[in-house]
Amino acid sequence: MSSEEFRPPAPTPESRIHGCLLGGALGDSLGYAVEFDDIAGIRSRFGPEGLQDFSALDGGSHFSDDTQMTLYTVDGLVEALEWANDGTAADANACVWLAYLRWLATQGVPVPPSAPAPQPRWIDGQEALKHRRAPGNACLSGLATGEMGTVYRPVNPDSKGCGTVMRSAPFGLIPHVPAEAVYKLSSDAASLTHGHRSARQSAGAFSLLIHALAGGQGLREAAEYALNRGREQSDPEPALISRLERALQLAESSGQAAGKTALLSPEDLVRELGEGWVAEEALAVALYAVLATVPAGADPETAAVSPQRHFRDAIVLAVNHSGDSDSTGSIAGNILGAFYGEDCLPAAWLESLEAPEVIRGMARQLVSVTGS
Repeated sequence: MSSEEFRPPAPTPESRIHGCLLGGALGDSLGYAVEFDDIAGIRSRFGPEGLQDFSALDGGSHFSDDTQMTLYTVDGLVEALEWANDGTAADANACVWLAYLRWLATQGVPVPPSAPAPQPRWIDGQEALKHRRAPGNACLSGLATGEMGTVYRPVNPDSKGCGTVMRSAPFGLIPHVPAEAVYKLSSDAASLTHGHRSARQSAGAFSLLIHALAGGQGLREAAEYALNRGREQSDPEPALISRLERALQLAESSGQAAGKTALLSPEDLVRELGEGWVAEEALAVALYAVLATVPAGADPETAAVSPQRHFRDAIVLAVNHSGDSDSTGSIAGNILGAFYGEDCLPAAWLESLEAPEVIRGMARQLVSVTGS
């Protein structure tokens, strides 16, 4: 059965929002434990199959800047929607930028006196978000200029790190917004820190993927939709298109849903799709991990698929490689959480998650302002 036919009973919009944010945090947290290890080091620590579960982490794990910035993206969007719901127009990208400046303050990075001083909000009082968890250099330096980067006036014009993609799922979770607006919101927000075309377009493609899933599309259907929208851009980024095309090809040929049992090895995954440090690679690795682990013979009508099993398999595949494991794990978790809703989140994993009340608090705020 092809993965576009695999579609479980539709979760509620509220469940998709909670699932996407919590799922991303789980993938981020498992991956953060091995982010700077190559596959040989991962196997040395956890055995030949690599890191399989939070139970293998005696000291537990934390989520990284990926989850921090995702939640601050939520906060910026929530503020813009609060203004809109009160009948006042607001610049959504400016609200996101101000939210990112508040995140930057949690990292101890000063900005020039000319930069605005955002008013504090609920998220800023959450201690779990004030730790420095290997934030991306381009995110730090782009925001530290105190200038609001745009497509036409970029900061870090040559940077295409994955720091844009890993924070962009929330743009796709806003209901009743046209796809064109979702793409623009996400790519404009990427320009706040990264100026390269691939960074913008990868963030836009990821947000469209989440948007399609939240609208009820299947996994492969949504992935092909995002890929096709990427091809339709006036200046499509070849590296992004080729990576996503290859991810879909590999998932079709090696995935469980195609009747195959052999997934790509961590070495082959990196060789084919990259390590995930740059935007298009991170999205491609996560997408392969999600699509290749769709259970063989999955049939929602007979409840023959376990969403939690699919989630675990995909996250394990997404983080066990020589590369940016927390970002690839986070993106994969966002995708599956948006698809299944909260049903895919393993209870034992949630028990190991840092500050779930903060993540749920931001999810509730997004649910409230969107009427989900």
